[in-house]
Amino acid sequence: MNISQAAREAGLTPKALRYYESIGLLVPARGENGYRDYGAADVATLQFIQRSRACGFAIEEVRELLNLYRNPSRRSHDAKALVAEKLAQVERQLQSLRAMRETLAELADSCPGDDSPNCRILDQLAGGK
Repeated sequence: MNISQAAREAGLTPKALRYYESIGLLVPARGENGYRDYGAADVATLQFIQRSRACGFAIEEVRELLNLYRNPSRRSHDAKALVAEKLAQVERQLQSLRAMRETLAELADSCPGDDSPNCRILDQLAGGK
């Protein structure tokens, strides 16, 4: 199948397919005319990439997961370690976002939001009390 068909089946754009090919995550066959020729295995790989990216994995992490997926001698321990590491990272991000939310709520509460030029938000961001 051509790039448009493969992209449609994988739920991606042709541009994404070209990008994944350019960084070596996918190597489709080429026809005699030089055009990419995607098969069912390529679409499955693209769907794997898409689901991995949707879980927040960076390209290099996706590469590691793909290498494990393609390796019949893999150990599930290695995949679990990658997921546990990503989960810990997400937990840290959530903690940071909660702290940011709290700070923003305090800033919003400190300002009357009226027509006066005095603004506790701006004062606090400038380092004042």
